[in-house]
Amino acid sequence: MVLMGKLDWIKEELEELKKKGLYVTIRVLQSAQGPWIVVNGKRVLNMCSNNYLGLAAHPKIKEAAIRAILDYGVGAGAVRTIAGTMELHVELEEKLAKFKKREAAILFQSGYNANLGAISALLRKGEDGVFLSEELNHASIIDGMRLSGAPKVIYKHLDVDDLKKKLEENKDKKKKIIVTDGVFSMDGDLAPLPEIVEVAEQYDAIVYVDDAHGEGVLGSHGRGIVDHFNLHDKVDFEMGTLSKAFGVIGGYVAGPEEAIEYLKQRARPFLFSSAMNPPDVAAAIAAVEILQKSDDLVKKLWDNTHFLQKGLRDLGYDLGNTKHPITPVMLYDEKLAQEFSRRLYEEYNIFAQAIVYPTVPLGTARIRLEPSAAHTKEDLKLVIDAFEDLGKKTGFLK
Repeated sequence: MVLMGKLDWIKEELEELKKKGLYVTIRVLQSAQGPWIVVNGKRVLNMCSNNYLGLAAHPKIKEAAIRAILDYGVGAGAVRTIAGTMELHVELEEKLAKFKKREAAILFQSGYNANLGAISALLRKGEDGVFLSEELNHASIIDGMRLSGAPKVIYKHLDVDDLKKKLEENKDKKKKIIVTDGVFSMDGDLAPLPEIVEVAEQYDAIVYVDDAHGEGVLGSHGRGIVDHFNLHDKVDFEMGTLSKAFGVIGGYVAGPEEAIEYLKQRARPFLFSSAMNPPDVAAAIAAVEILQKSDDLVKKLWDNTHFLQKGLRDLGYDLGNTKHPITPVMLYDEKLAQEFSRRLYEEYNIFAQAIVYPTVPLGTARIRLEPSAAHTKEDLKLVIDAFEDLGKKTGFLK
């Protein structure tokens, strides 16, 4: 359908995005998620999935989902507070709490919904309180604070001194809630959680950590950034997603039992949107059980990460300050990043999307690579060789 009249501005906006190199090409997968996938009829090496441990198509997880469909059906049929809480939901919440070494957990339909629901419930408009939000926090955190309607102040990226300054300015507030990503998804750097906890204790502030990219990656058996820093009794709330390392879909928040019970009474996505579907819940249970039993996949992920990142750095690429499998290959220029992505796909059979504004600031465009435990060293050598060849062809590498 051709837009006309009052919607002409949409066409103009799209053309402007293409002209600036900011238009995102959405490619379609025609196979299961994995190290190699079929995209638009072409078999390519997948280097841009959050499927860190390769669990999205793991046989045990698929079997768990199939069994749940046979036993419980496909849909939950209602919100959790009416007729949508199945025994599977309770089991997953208990297993997640145990895995994270917390008292309790609450499930949401996605990680995004988890942040929307929990953050907006913990501090509401008109209350005597303030959010202290990290400068590069994920969009779901920002939207959760917007939904809350409560005031917020932003502290500089990884700058605990600035956080302390902002806390001092708001020390008389009854509620002070520090909200931060644990792993920053575009750069792979980590929040300085021990220092954040220390300053939070000085000002009697609540600490809420979004651990979406930490789970399955950091800590013992992939328990996340709080476990990585051994801060289980110091961080109040840990939000997590089931759609990345766990390979499924859904989100949750773990924390003190009474606080989680409060969220079940107040978090809007929990109250007003249907519960996670049975096969997804069962699949997530299986994923947690796999990680509880063994950390082999986590170790393989880190072995692959070190191999890939060393190879790229040896070529002269800037990977920023990543301390995570997230591997931002900095190209800076938006059009160059789009060209790299297109040519990697067309000439080298490598699927790696360009990350450009507004996802990252202008002038910081990059190809974000994400190795997984399912990749082989041969797969990753193909990537290193392709970046060497393409870097020279484009003149980016001298």
